Amino acid sequence: MSGAGKAREGTAGGAAAILLRYLQEQNRPHSAQDAFGNLQREHGLGKTAVVKALEQLAQQGKIKEKVYGKQKIYFPDQDHFGSASESELKVLDNEISDLSCKVQTLQQNCRLMESELKELKGSMTTPEMVKEIEELKKDCANYTEKLERIKSATNHVTPEEKEKVYNEKKLYCKEWRRRKRMATELLDAILEGYPKSKKQFFEEVGIETDEDFHVTLPAI
Repeated sequence: MSGAGKAREGTAGGAAAILLRYLQEQNRPHSAQDAFGNLQREHGLGKTAVVKALEQLAQQGKIKEKVYGKQKIYFPDQDHFGSASESELKVLDNEISDLSCKVQTLQQNCRLMESELKELKGSMTTPEMVKEIEELKKDCANYTEKLERIKSATNHVTPEEKEKVYNEKKLYCKEWRRRKRMATELLDAILEGYPKSKKQFFEEVGIETDEDFHVTLPAI
């Protein structure tokens, strides 16, 4: 046998030994793709080598092979593990029950810690809080100074004076609107018999409008 052939044989045998040990340790069904994906990184096995090694182990009776449609499933021969008595099975069942309770407790604790971690991530850190407090103190000092200036000013307007100004504004705007309406109606009547344009009439008479000075009548 050539050196290359011996190398291939050794590689195939090594792959079979790795797969047999892996399946016995896991003791659950695996497809060739599952075994390849789980062992490729650690052992550097190729997909073809894995498939051939599994088929070889199945032919030798070291593992079992089941076909489901187009997929083959491999699992260790259970005779390898021996048989267990009723008392041993009961002990295993109790261990499974205890472990299930522990898993459930750990999962609950994990969820609580994840919730706490999420809350902490959304909170400010101590340096951030110190910086925020300093900025708030500065804002508070500025507002306090501004308030003191307002309180010490001598030109305050009383509520009565403010109300008087608003009433006068309302009265003047109302009168402005009334007079503008009267002037518009009068001009429209004159323009009905005027032979020229409205713009020419305004220029000849010397009429200035609010629009000429970009003035808008305030709303009351």
